[in-house]
Amino acid sequence: MALLTSATATLTAATAVADEVTIAVASNFTAPMQAIAARYEATSNHKIKMAFGSSGKIYAQIRHGAPFDAFFSADQEKTARLISEGLAETDSLITYAEGKLVLWSTHSDLVDNSGTILKTTRFNKLALANPKLAPYGAAAQQVLHNMHLDADTRSRWVQGENISQTYQFAASGNADLGFVALSQVMRNGEIVEGSAWIVPQSLYTPIKQDAVVLKRAADNPALAEFWAFIQGPQARAIMAAYGYSAVQGEHSHAE
Repeated sequence: MALLTSATATLTAATAVADEVTIAVASNFTAPMQAIAARYEATSNHKIKMAFGSSGKIYAQIRHGAPFDAFFSADQEKTARLISEGLAETDSLITYAEGKLVLWSTHSDLVDNSGTILKTTRFNKLALANPKLAPYGAAAQQVLHNMHLDADTRSRWVQGENISQTYQFAASGNADLGFVALSQVMRNGEIVEGSAWIVPQSLYTPIKQDAVVLKRAADNPALAEFWAFIQGPQARAIMAAYGYSAVQGEHSHAE
């Protein structure tokens, strides 16, 4: 009886672990992932725990043993590295979304539909994410370089550690302008406040965002179910409402 009780307790504990998924998510995808996880949990008995941060910092944490089951990066480079280093499952790799960069201000009349403000001195600080840690920061730097404005604006840059901090600089008024993720200022296909310029794709490398299952969670049934959900129509609709484009047919392993 004692042996049976012990075995039952062990099985119960294992089931509890399998029913919970811990994912690390790039900051730009915070709001969409929160909405997606809530929708998923409404129809599943599994739970999604989330940690948010810059892709660079999350990558470093995973390499140092952070207990994440999956990683939703803001680029494709870091997930590829984890696979090459034997820390992630090759067959799990998906490109779940393509992000868009926007120049945004809380001031309703500051940003026009061509980003003209960047060529003037009518702003105090320009917020952008650290390009070494955050893909959206690297994209912002590309935009300024391609517009031949990096030298002229550099003295007014203020860098956030990740895109969430960058958004806070602009939202709080500590910076008049900020290069942020469109998902941070768009709801249901509309800019929620202020003024914005959705940066043309010709000015920066497409921000294709990959996700991967880490080795420690290769056999987690709850994660397998969520992996299918994130590529399904409900999740896609939520992403679109936040300004993300779905990337069909690339790295997709959903049935």
